[in-house]
Amino acid sequence: MTNVLFVCLGNICRSPMAEAMFKKMIAEQHLEQQIFVKSVATSSEEFGNSPHPGAQAEMDKHALNYAGHTSRPITKDDFKWADLIIGMDSQNIHQLKRIAPSQEDLNKIKLCYDILPDKQGVEIADPWYDHRFDRTYRQLSETLPHWLDFIKN
Repeated sequence: MTNVLFVCLGNICRSPMAEAMFKKMIAEQHLEQQIFVKSVATSSEEFGNSPHPGAQAEMDKHALNYAGHTSRPITKDDFKWADLIIGMDSQNIHQLKRIAPSQEDLNKIKLCYDILPDKQGVEIADPWYDHRFDRTYRQLSETLPHWLDFIKN
């Protein structure tokens, strides 16, 4: 069993989209009993909010299920639960490393694009600012299959 945690600033755009996409990929490969997925925020600014309307519209285009998702900040229990913590940008990674309870937890933290050797350090841009939710979907579509392969292997 592998527990995967996706993280962005508010947990209303990138990380819930990553969660929904990854869950769909897992279901398509019948891996629901082996891989579990959640998403959280590094901030409490959006606590209790549903995904951004733009994120919802993009997820609807791709038949992704985000029903019942509400934003919440990461907790120490999330660090214990997760085997892999995937942040969307360098600010998320910095925050996660700052609050990680242990050295073991630090080793779980990865930048989403770092799975691609030729794109290490590239960030999943925050669509909250420019409403480019289609870009977020494309970027996640480029990275998430590689994370799934990494977990399976």
